[in-house]
Amino acid sequence: MASLIQDRLTTDQDLLLMQEGMLMRKVRSKNWKKLRYFRLQNDGMTVWHARQAGGSEKPTFSISDVETVRKGHDSELLRSLAEEFPLEQGFTIVFHGRRPNLDLVANSIEEAQNWMRGLQLLVDLVTSMDHKERLDQWLSDLFQRGDKNQDGRMTFEEVRRLLHLMNVEMDQEYAFGLFQAADMSRSGTLEGEEFVHFYQALTKRTEVHEMFENFSDDGQKLTLLEFVDFLREEQKEKERASDLALELIDRYEPSDSGKLRHVLSLDGFLSYLCSKDGDIFNPACLPIYQDMTQPLSHYFINSSHNTYLVGDQLCGQSSVEGYIRALKRGCRCVEVDVWDGPNGEPMVYHGHTLTSRILFKDVVAAVKQYAFQASEYPLILSLENHCTWEQQQTMVRHLTEILGEQLLNTTLDGLLPIQLPSPEELKGKILVKGKKLGTLEDDLEDEEEESESQLERQLGSELPLESPSEPETQELSRLSKDKKSKKSRSILCPALSALVVYLKSVSFHSFTHSKENYHFYEISSFSETKAKSLIKEAGNEFVQHNAWQLSRVYPSGLRTDSSNYNPQEFWNVGCQMVAMNMQTAGLEMDICDGLFRQNGGCGYVLKPDFLRDTQSSFNPERPLSPFKAQTLLVQVISGQQLPKVNNTKEKSIVDPLVRVEIYGIRTDTTCQETNYVENNGFNPYWGQTLCFQVLVPELAVLRFVVKDYDWKSRNDFIGQYTLPWTCMKQGYRHIHLLSKDGTSLHPASIFVYICIRKEEEESESEF
Repeated sequence: MASLIQDRLTTDQDLLLMQEGMLMRKVRSKNWKKLRYFRLQNDGMTVWHARQAGGSEKPTFSISDVETVRKGHDSELLRSLAEEFPLEQGFTIVFHGRRPNLDLVANSIEEAQNWMRGLQLLVDLVTSMDHKERLDQWLSDLFQRGDKNQDGRMTFEEVRRLLHLMNVEMDQEYAFGLFQAADMSRSGTLEGEEFVHFYQALTKRTEVHEMFENFSDDGQKLTLLEFVDFLREEQKEKERASDLALELIDRYEPSDSGKLRHVLSLDGFLSYLCSKDGDIFNPACLPIYQDMTQPLSHYFINSSHNTYLVGDQLCGQSSVEGYIRALKRGCRCVEVDVWDGPNGEPMVYHGHTLTSRILFKDVVAAVKQYAFQASEYPLILSLENHCTWEQQQTMVRHLTEILGEQLLNTTLDGLLPIQLPSPEELKGKILVKGKKLGTLEDDLEDEEEESESQLERQLGSELPLESPSEPETQELSRLSKDKKSKKSRSILCPALSALVVYLKSVSFHSFTHSKENYHFYEISSFSETKAKSLIKEAGNEFVQHNAWQLSRVYPSGLRTDSSNYNPQEFWNVGCQMVAMNMQTAGLEMDICDGLFRQNGGCGYVLKPDFLRDTQSSFNPERPLSPFKAQTLLVQVISGQQLPKVNNTKEKSIVDPLVRVEIYGIRTDTTCQETNYVENNGFNPYWGQTLCFQVLVPELAVLRFVVKDYDWKSRNDFIGQYTLPWTCMKQGYRHIHLLSKDGTSLHPASIFVYICIRKEEEESESEF
């Protein structure tokens, strides 16, 4: 049962030193810095800590939770302590999801490098694992957890305890029978390979075996023709079924003879169903697959609200980390609230609150570093500028000097456009959204006049000088005075104004006013309350408005806890930038992550055609023809290795149920759930079919949630997976569950059968 990681544990020098343990300083803030003893466990997958060497150890983190390891120079916190500790001795462990970073300072540069190299090696090994390797590693971890006395073998008592940890309630006699069958050595204990046999007997997928026998003529294998039929009829692969069958057999059939004969064994069939090819999310929707050459207003844009906050809106911490996390998850519009700071340096924080403050230039530096790591498509800086003239000039200097060529400061070709540019044209560019003096036309005229005056100056020596007449002199003097008085009255610095090109912020009065007075490069922001009332009062006008002009929606000021609204309501009328409090996990962020999971996770999703037409008749409150209802049938078959809701309750076992939720237009938004299965989180079987009618599937997002039934209180959350209807595959599919934080719960999954019927199709066929 040796894994990739265990092979390296005995040979890699860094990992050997990490297993011995090391005293390091854990840093939480400028005032909280404490020595702790950190040690990599023998499983190579967990790091524990104690107050001192030899002290009582507690688990700190699992390697699978780690996203990356950063140098001390890249840590906002460690940089603030540079006078106390050399930055070369510090490093930061960055976790997946929203878990706070762990900042550590070693006793020497060499020790810091040992841990940085060792941790990154382990993270890379975990990341590169395929499905089978991840399962092997999970089994290895299970064995380590079950082997309480760490003697490399497990007694039946240890196995019984492990079954509870694995969410299995099993008859003791039956469990003992499986134990004895796996104990080949008759030693009364299970060692590595024997434990694997025990696990395989435990996880036998009866429902998959029955399926396999239904589609196989001899019950032993699927021939090429049988597998093609299965892919075409059940998996709805249609004309590509023949070519796909050969590819999948080559990819998932474990035996060489099976590959040569083009047949698929039960093991190969199960491997296919559990793989990315058997996933509910259509693999064709994972890369960039949409047209990226349409105007910006034709896309939903992944957007963040008060990006600098990593906590609540009143007393929360402002941190550069907020920008790093948002950008790494594909966010394409970040918000920057800028206020005057000490020493002439603008600061970023939530004004008139007790939130902490960070330097504007540090935010711009982080944006420069992370802007295009997750997506090469344009990033929008939504500037909320509250600075005086002088500090606005400092803002301009930081933006232009730090961002350089990435910063867009004029139209793409220097000419006046007739519509917004596309994400494709703006690749690698950072756009400033904010207030602007005058219009884009004025800017381009000023640039033209400037180039003409430069030409005149060059020709000036060749032309006779002509003095202005007295009336002309008086007029020039008056204009000069007007300009000076206008400058002293003006709040906005012209240099900052000039950086706003395609995204000029304007106040919204009415849709008619916007149509008659505004330009395509002007953008209005709406509070969630205002946007909701407009949807009810004038849904169709809102749709038409969003077909040619950008809109940004932001959470109500009453959401001081950084809670979120449901973004779907605003997407339904085509609002492009629906800003989310990305630091807050939950249903609303699941919906947002679900929509933007497609199209390479690039942060831009093309809106349906009826939301891109300025003459559209669509109104989400009253959808009319040509929409025809589709029927979605979801057969929830079984679950696999569901985690405990509370790991501290060793003896508690979950009673899982599956809830299927649909979010779309109001009439399509609904949910249904299965019955619960008592005391089985390991391999629950439901076998229930849920039926939904959906009128506008192009806007629908599906959320599959597994909950632990509780008759006394609200059901507890176990895991979820959310995806757009348009990216959902039909047929027998596995849904690999994510935590509340959006991180993988591998190997937890649910197995379903999906069927979509259009209104005109016959509805007589059954599963």
